Amino acid sequence: MNKIPLALLVAALISGTAGALSVSGTVTGNVPAAARVGGFVTSSTGTPLAELVSVPVTGGKFSLEVPSVTPPVGGLAVLRADTVYWPGVLEPVNVSGQATSADLHFYVYADGNGNGRRDDNETLLEAVPFVGKSALVVSYASGPVTVTAARGFAATLGAGWNGLLIEVGKAVKVTQSSNVTGANLNVER
Repeated sequence: MNKIPLALLVAALISGTAGALSVSGTVTGNVPAAARVGGFVTSSTGTPLAELVSVPVTGGKFSLEVPSVTPPVGGLAVLRADTVYWPGVLEPVNVSGQATSADLHFYVYADGNGNGRRDDNETLLEAVPFVGKSALVVSYASGPVTVTAARGFAATLGAGWNGLLIEVGKAVKVTQSSNVTGANLNVER
């Protein structure tokens, strides 16, 4: 029987999230040796604050599950129309409902000492995930909220981590998924 650390169990209970979000796919481009894919909560300016999850890249593939926990306080901000920076979001932007939110960005790094986490001397290489023509945005919301914008953009976030597949064309199509497969992380240096 696996024991769940008490702090993680309490955080999951407090966060009130319904279920986990899983993301799997491939890593291409300039992939370093002993690579890991890490999901990092970022600040409002996009600076990585905390590694929430990481997994090794094996045979060019990865599969991770975002834990159902509330992001660190430094990564949370009130979700407002002027703070939504997702692909395809153009004015006018409207946020209905009140929630704090955080975004999870994906990075690839070489786990030089094999300890299974990023150390300060290990360079982060940002890798934006795509599933086909859709960009994947992973966003946390403290409660239900809907974001609408020009060209048909409409995304309803539930409490917890949300996977949004955003395809930008003449109109913007947003699809939600809690099990994202076929994601491609292209590492550029």
